[in-house]
Amino acid sequence: MSVALVLGMDIGGTSSRVIVADLFGRLRGVGRAGGGNPVSRGPAGITAIRDALCAALGAVDPADVKAAVFGLAGGDVAVHDPEIAQALRAGWRQAGLRCTPTMVSDVTLAYVAGTDSAEGSVLVSGTGAVAAAIRERTIVRCADGHGWLLGDLGSGFWIGREGIRAALAAMDRCHPPSDLHREILHALGVAHADRRTLALTSATIDAAHRMPPAELAKLAPLILTAAEGGNVEARLIARRAADHLTASLNTIRILGATSPIVLGGSLLTTPNPLSQAVRASVRKVWPDAEIHRAGGGAAAAAWLAGRQLSGVPALESHALYTRLLGAEPIPRAARRRSDD
Repeated sequence: MSVALVLGMDIGGTSSRVIVADLFGRLRGVGRAGGGNPVSRGPAGITAIRDALCAALGAVDPADVKAAVFGLAGGDVAVHDPEIAQALRAGWRQAGLRCTPTMVSDVTLAYVAGTDSAEGSVLVSGTGAVAAAIRERTIVRCADGHGWLLGDLGSGFWIGREGIRAALAAMDRCHPPSDLHREILHALGVAHADRRTLALTSATIDAAHRMPPAELAKLAPLILTAAEGGNVEARLIARRAADHLTASLNTIRILGATSPIVLGGSLLTTPNPLSQAVRASVRKVWPDAEIHRAGGGAAAAAWLAGRQLSGVPALESHALYTRLLGAEPIPRAARRRSDD
């Protein structure tokens, strides 16, 4: 006897994750592949999506999957681009899926990965950065998310760029590279020993311009690690990033709101000076709101898929969410301890 299954997929720029689960929240299959975003990766992204789907469906009958939800950056673009939409449909047909997956944005997925509440706010900082107001699990308003050239303030890209700018400013003042600057130069592949200032400046600028803009986000962890170690310059960058992110959230959320706030993206879901500063700021501005960390995007997508099936009452839907994600708000006492 077949059992109704749901499938959720989180399609990222660097990796794609899929889970298949039954309506009791039991995992029936898991798949993972490389970056599958068809907006940025084209045909290679479609191949990664198909590979991840096939891995997750290897132990189940794809016909038992009754609903599926995919989340990806630029999800709206993918839905309305005929070529991308056709390629995606071909990918899931090749995997044996008979249902038609629903596409949602990665921002929506980040929110759902933190709470099953229908209304609230989400603040994301990873490679990029965005804040969004959510109603009925749909984005109704955004702040930032404008991309590296026009915005993404407080993102991994922004932090990496600010680190390079700080190193260049020190060179302009003819200061020898600090430990932080040496780490940044090493990450850029710039040799700094015995170089004259002008040559070092030129090499740094050339190396930074040769990198794809999104790659600058890889500098963010080393800058935040330096901030955690007490580096004054790095701490200032982290503090400014937190101020930018809080300002974005303040743009789309009214003062005194008590609906939940979800923190998503790699920089806000891991312990570091930035996430600590953001949580402290958010707690001060919205003291009565529950703060959640975003969990697994694929699990959130699977839960959204389960909501599409008839005959799943609200209590069972909540239980399925708890089993798939186990999301709990950060207790206020714990928030105080972690932010001290």
